[in-house]
Amino acid sequence: MITSTAWVPRGFAAEFPDRKELDEDEYSRIAEIAQLRLDDAEEGLEEAQAASSDDEKDAEDKDTTEEAGGVSLAMDIDEKPAVKSSKKKKPKKDDEDADDDLREYNLDTYDDDVADGENPQTMGMFDNIKSLAYYGNNSEDPYITIPDNEDDSEREELQVFATDNMLLAGRFEDDLAQLEVYVYEDDSDNLYVHHDLMLPAIPLCMEWLDLPVKTAPTPATKGNFVAVGTTDPEIEIWNLDTVDSMFPDAILGAPQSGTTVDTSSPSSSKKSKKKKKKAKTPVPTHHIDSILSLAANRTHRNLLASGSADTTIKLWDLTTCTAAHSYTHHTDKVSSLAWHPTSTTILLSGSWDRTVAAVDMRTKDTVSGRWGTESDVEGIKWDPHDPNYFYIATDSGNLHLHDARTIPTSLSLTKPVWTLQAHSSSVTTFDVNPLIPGFIVTGSTDKSVKIWNVQNNKPSMVTTREFDDVGKVFSVGFAPDKEVGFRLAIAGSKGVVKVWDTSTNAAVRGIFADRVPEGVVSEAKEERVVGVDDSDSESSDGEDEEGGEAGQQRPDGWESMSEEDE
Repeated sequence: MITSTAWVPRGFAAEFPDRKELDEDEYSRIAEIAQLRLDDAEEGLEEAQAASSDDEKDAEDKDTTEEAGGVSLAMDIDEKPAVKSSKKKKPKKDDEDADDDLREYNLDTYDDDVADGENPQTMGMFDNIKSLAYYGNNSEDPYITIPDNEDDSEREELQVFATDNMLLAGRFEDDLAQLEVYVYEDDSDNLYVHHDLMLPAIPLCMEWLDLPVKTAPTPATKGNFVAVGTTDPEIEIWNLDTVDSMFPDAILGAPQSGTTVDTSSPSSSKKSKKKKKKAKTPVPTHHIDSILSLAANRTHRNLLASGSADTTIKLWDLTTCTAAHSYTHHTDKVSSLAWHPTSTTILLSGSWDRTVAAVDMRTKDTVSGRWGTESDVEGIKWDPHDPNYFYIATDSGNLHLHDARTIPTSLSLTKPVWTLQAHSSSVTTFDVNPLIPGFIVTGSTDKSVKIWNVQNNKPSMVTTREFDDVGKVFSVGFAPDKEVGFRLAIAGSKGVVKVWDTSTNAAVRGIFADRVPEGVVSEAKEERVVGVDDSDSESSDGEDEEGGEAGQQRPDGWESMSEEDE
């Protein structure tokens, strides 16, 4: 399945990504991080074996107790000599034949010095060792160094043009978790996997970063990185302009000190790891449960907020890779985060405790406002066209619009501007078009994607489409650049990523054409849904071209996603 996606704006990706060079420092860093994970696996194995031993002991005690009561439920076994293994040994003659076959190679004396005058042919299988070629360095060895012409060809295959978009997708399949980096070529309707990165656990959320870690933010400093949250309590930060990376550039909330693992201090101890693994109550320095949400501050570029299943919100400083603050104003999993577009220190957070809270991150524990919902909060977003308002998507399939200036005196008195029954199942994902006002898309476990017109606070459905090859929809997102403002990324439970050009839909063009700002392309073309396996244009057969009233929906019968799926 594809659990989450994220767009990378044009112009940030390197034209020719670098390959990771493994020098001595990098080998040392990889070895120590790998040892850290190996220690964790060994501890888990020891705990499992200990639990198994305890279960066996309890079973033996139970049998003894029952037998003492006069009735033995244990199986009666006659005392007999131990049964010898039925596996037959090879006859001695076979062993002797094997020895004879190997004797000619003199393996017992293969590392002894050859005496003067001795025939070197007696070395047997190693008699051609003197014909091996030795090179002073790897660059001279044609079997290691790629010739220049092949290297140039490989560089061209990795080339990313300024007109390309990167699209990131977190995939989990066959117990393998990875981050896939796609390149989307809009002009040629092409979407392909550029490279992928291995992840330690199931990816749950990701956030693109334009600032390298351990770097002071300046206007001239930019990068192409991604923060990934998984079912592990750490946040990994990867450089998207480097291929063949084995480990991330930094890990926020790493186990050895509760802060970070990076190239400068990768070491750790089993004791601290074990202590963190067994932590039950939240701690201020790191998360102790899965990372469910991430939000990068686009104004204060060194700030990254994270929400976790441990009910806390952490504010990370990317220049030091440490947790600057920890917030505990929620009582259940923190599922979604969003920074205010203009008041850039205000963070909105949504939780499974059925509340949404606004906090000024310059304060420690002061909650500016709190709103209640009818069910678990699945997502929240500010309106980029009017930052006084924000949207809430819930597990019951509703989409709410709230005025941030209207703060209820109690949660029971929460009154949204409007409520839309968007889907019959959970609204697992939604997005607000950053370029075109009133243009919203929702996705659900009912396998449908719906486009809504919410202009003038009168929500109505524009069109709905079911993506059978995507499955349950876990992620939708509009492209961030004006040249591709109508492009929508869609992914879900079947592990397929699609890019839908919504401007090719007649209903979408009819409603949003007059709101398109200068520079946004909205040409009337044939239906375009681009995927990795099928880059050809798809027909519009089966699509609902007509708009609908608010709350309209198709009968489906699909069940909501369970907490285990989440």
